[in-house]
Amino acid sequence: MLAFRKARRKLRMGTICSPNPSGTKTASEVCNADWMASLPPHLHNVPLSNLAIPGSHDSFSYWVDEKSPVGPDQTPAVKRLARISLVKKLMKKWSVTQNLTFREQLEAGIRYFDLRVSSKPGDTDQEIYFIHGLFGIKVWDGLMEIDAFLTQHPQEIVFLDFNHFYAMDEAHHKCLVLRIQEAFGNKLCPACSVESMTLRSLWEKKCQVLIFYHCPFYKQYPFLWPGKKIPAPWANTTSVNKLIPFLETTLSERAPRGTFHVSQAILTPRVKTIARGLVGGLKNTLVHRNLPAILDWVKTQKPGAMGVNIITSDFVDLVDFATTVIELNELLEDRALTKC
Repeated sequence: MLAFRKARRKLRMGTICSPNPSGTKTASEVCNADWMASLPPHLHNVPLSNLAIPGSHDSFSYWVDEKSPVGPDQTPAVKRLARISLVKKLMKKWSVTQNLTFREQLEAGIRYFDLRVSSKPGDTDQEIYFIHGLFGIKVWDGLMEIDAFLTQHPQEIVFLDFNHFYAMDEAHHKCLVLRIQEAFGNKLCPACSVESMTLRSLWEKKCQVLIFYHCPFYKQYPFLWPGKKIPAPWANTTSVNKLIPFLETTLSERAPRGTFHVSQAILTPRVKTIARGLVGGLKNTLVHRNLPAILDWVKTQKPGAMGVNIITSDFVDLVDFATTVIELNELLEDRALTKC
């Protein structure tokens, strides 16, 4: 019976991400673009804080500009070293944490985005960029890419978590918030009780975007949620054997009400790690060999008030990460069916 329900779910979730000219669906075009819309009806009333939702770490870093200045998130020592062109090429190997663009991540099923932003030194305008060591694309371009997807998939909900700001004064913040308003308009969800946020309530209001803003500036705008509403404990370790106990402990300490929760299933390189794997980069040095163990942990989890909620990973395309997280919601379905 469980196998049958899984097969039925996959049929419901499968959509054409990039239709070919003939209009037929190929295996490579089946994705999770509408997985929220495809959840069974009884899950439409479950708080989003109780659902299992896949997310990405440093979501924007699929492209960084090695020709740009080193970002203000780096130390003076790194900035001095980066005057050597080879250093920037190596930095790029450690700054990139995703292979997929925003659109591709959304089509794969990612619904939470970890965003770090900065102004660019020397710029005379108020333009804001994504940043992770090196500058990425303009925030405006990323927001428009996300909005285009949401317009085509009106029942999908995204979490945009602006959690690090660099070289930004009040004018920069105002410019960024104005861009957010311009990009999403009525899709923005006002901050309110976390428990009231269900798929059904958001669909009724035609809201699709929750913006979390880790800066006191959030108080000035009703659609900016405070960062404390979405805690994301960070293990800060290179060891998967330390990461997994940390994830378990922080889940056990999760507040039962009032917040979402992010499980950062990621490993963080230290200076020694980077020195040893300088040419290999993050993906080849840390991620490839540890992702299977991380995915095994994900498979053992259960969503719910004291279970997993949002789970993030580096290089979400290297394993079947998003689908694995999404399918955890079947446990909620199974529980409901058992009660009936």
